[in-house]
Amino acid sequence: MSKKAFIILVAVMLVLASCAVKKETASVVCLETNYGKITVKLYPETSKHKKNFLKLVRNGFYNGVLFHRVIANFMIQAGDPVSKKAEAGVLLGSGDVGYTIPAEFVYPKYYHKRGVLAAAREGDSVNPLRASSGCQFYIVQGRIYSDEQLDKMEKDKLKKLEIKLYQKYLNAKQEEMKKYGLDINQGNSTELNDEIMKKVQQQLKTDASYKFTQQQRTDYNINGGTPHLDGEYTVFGEVIEGMDVVEKISGVQVDENNRPIDDVKVIKAEIVK
Repeated sequence: MSKKAFIILVAVMLVLASCAVKKETASVVCLETNYGKITVKLYPETSKHKKNFLKLVRNGFYNGVLFHRVIANFMIQAGDPVSKKAEAGVLLGSGDVGYTIPAEFVYPKYYHKRGVLAAAREGDSVNPLRASSGCQFYIVQGRIYSDEQLDKMEKDKLKKLEIKLYQKYLNAKQEEMKKYGLDINQGNSTELNDEIMKKVQQQLKTDASYKFTQQQRTDYNINGGTPHLDGEYTVFGEVIEGMDVVEKISGVQVDENNRPIDDVKVIKAEIVK
């Protein structure tokens, strides 16, 4: 290979490497509201949510939507397309774009600390896979939590996980018994229970998903957030400018459905980086 050809090859490789790096960087979106601007960055790891959010921003979908659900010391929610032309006092929150986005939990790296951007969704009873709304999102304001409060949450999460695992192994045992034409109720229930509980406890020893990391505890102790939502809803970005605007919106007067009495509107959403 000639020296000139080698130099060209190296240059091409550098350009391709540069493009690859750019693909991994977060995109930045500015939400201009009638209370000021909120700038958010989108996480590259939650690629499906990022791609969908950017698509909606480019199409002008969010221009004119309201923050239709505001709960002080918790979060502010927007993205319902019906809210654009809704009359005062009308209950909002059921509008969508006709599709959902598969959950993208990047936990515990991304969690519900103050200022994160997350996807709204329907409840577990109708949405067991926790798929996200195709358009509705919320920004966390949250509140401060003590270590004692976080300890209690860990115990509650551990109990829920224990019940979930027990049911999983019980269902598996029922399927096994059916395979051999046996009635699970004819067996020794005490022995069966002990066998299942042994498996549950073994798995819990290697599963730390119910525990808060030290970084989570520090954030919830000092800056606040909504830790009870961790691992339940997809977090796909965070506010990098404009938390003062989020605070202002969080303090507005709302009705019995947590809709602001005076409309809080996204005037324009645009990609800025």
